[in-house]
Amino acid sequence: MPAFETPALQTPITQDVLTLPRRAAEAARPNLVGLTRDGMRAALLDAGVPEKQVNMRVGQVWAWIYERGVRDFAQMTNLSKSLRADLDGRFEIRLPEIVRKDVSGDGTRKYLVRIAGGHEVETVYIPEEGRGTLCISSQVGCTLTCSFCHTGTQRLVRNLTADEIVGQVMQARDDLGEWPAPGRNPKDETRLLSNIVLMGMGEPLYNFDNVRDAMKIVMDPEGISLSRRRITLSTSGVVPEIARCAEEIGCLLAVSFHATTDDVRDRLVPINRRWNIDALLGALRAYPKLSNSERITFEYVMLRDVNDSDDDARRLVKLIEGIPAKINLIPFNEWPGAPYERSSNNRIRAFADIVYKAGYASPIRTPRGEDIMAACGQLKSDTERVRKSRREIEAEARA
Repeated sequence: MPAFETPALQTPITQDVLTLPRRAAEAARPNLVGLTRDGMRAALLDAGVPEKQVNMRVGQVWAWIYERGVRDFAQMTNLSKSLRADLDGRFEIRLPEIVRKDVSGDGTRKYLVRIAGGHEVETVYIPEEGRGTLCISSQVGCTLTCSFCHTGTQRLVRNLTADEIVGQVMQARDDLGEWPAPGRNPKDETRLLSNIVLMGMGEPLYNFDNVRDAMKIVMDPEGISLSRRRITLSTSGVVPEIARCAEEIGCLLAVSFHATTDDVRDRLVPINRRWNIDALLGALRAYPKLSNSERITFEYVMLRDVNDSDDDARRLVKLIEGIPAKINLIPFNEWPGAPYERSSNNRIRAFADIVYKAGYASPIRTPRGEDIMAACGQLKSDTERVRKSRREIEAEARA
């Protein structure tokens, strides 16, 4: 195994872009998907819906879009024909486009999703017994350049808008056939998509407003209706936004931790140079929703001879002492040109045993979708991947 070296950073470790507005040609009519209830109310008022009716109309349109998955105003039968025609002339119900679907031998589905401007992101659905988890993206590319992550080798292009984030959920429900059949109560349907993790491409807390609005829509009880406890947001440690996440979204929190010293974490997760381990743990201890019933998940990728020693395990449990937590140990998912190797199974089990004996749950994540490059840390825009040879990818990773 070569000495531990980290590829030079190619992009900033802090957010430096805004959500780019669509060109007028790409959004001739406003999209109702992604609007909050207040936003939809303002849009309908602007469209001429009388103020006395607008709250009722918002509720009706909202239910058609998010509870029943309807995309055609003509099918919204509890609205008058004239209102349906007027809405159809003024608005769209537009989702991102699934341009490719890969299905793993273990049932994992990876969707290549095209958004406005021709950019692409990846979304992954992971079926398990009794649940189904959708891993969604929040940015095109990523600004954090975590050295073990394939996504981090793609430069950040832009933030996703709220409709593009919600749209990933709706497209997955389309593919799973999860919208209720006509005449069926939406609440009676089987929930194939029962959980969401914001662990795809991008750092969610660097796109806070759009992520917040999208998750509020997903959690709305008169729509997709997922409990906040079924949504987990994963951050690499954007300390100033952590408390805001609890207050304005209220979902569960996961932290990409991956190291027990600042020296190693600086190299694995470069944002640590801005907010180090001490600052991050301070924010987590003050997390408003921190309790034994809502533990913080510490994600820890297992890298051979880098962060997987017994001493690392002992330092980890010492660092998080007093924080209700569980530690997800993630066998490193290799990709072309990756500068690291996966820890051995014996080493991972020894590490997990130390953590478990210290009183923390330490599940070892079973890699899913590796055969379709859908596993944790492997996501990367397909257009970036397919137009480069393996040699070019390797050279890029080591540049």
